Amino acid sequence: MSEAARPESPGKPKSARRRSRELALQMLYGWLVNPADAESVKREARTDPDFRKLDAELFDRIVEGVIADAEALRARLASHLDRPPAELSPVEHAILLIGARELSAHPETPYKVIINEAIDLAKSFGGTDGHKYVNGVLDRLAAELRPGEVKR
Repeated sequence: MSEAARPESPGKPKSARRRSRELALQMLYGWLVNPADAESVKREARTDPDFRKLDAELFDRIVEGVIADAEALRARLASHLDRPPAELSPVEHAILLIGARELSAHPETPYKVIINEAIDLAKSFGGTDGHKYVNGVLDRLAAELRPGEVKR
């Protein structure tokens, strides 16, 4: 996504972790459209002039994890989707992969934080009601992956 496509929200500045997820989304969007290995994706990301403002460790963990485990993540998401992943918009697809990865591999991050971050990404970069879809899918996935944390 170009610099012009990056929305800036008024109010408080973005955290390094938020910036990490935004750049991961942009890079994974590109990877979905034009597949490459994780090292190539990470190398390209490091050319972004704002890379120094983000949490590089989180960025690397998300990108490496999504690319390495994409098929397993899609399989986990499948029962919560109303269509095959290939029919999702690339933005929503990438956001759901990021959310699924964080829910499954980053237990130190509360599930509500992961879902809220995904919703915010969908509101900023996705379609009109994409955030509602992302919320519903990840909420159901969180209940499956973290039943002790998600109290229904």
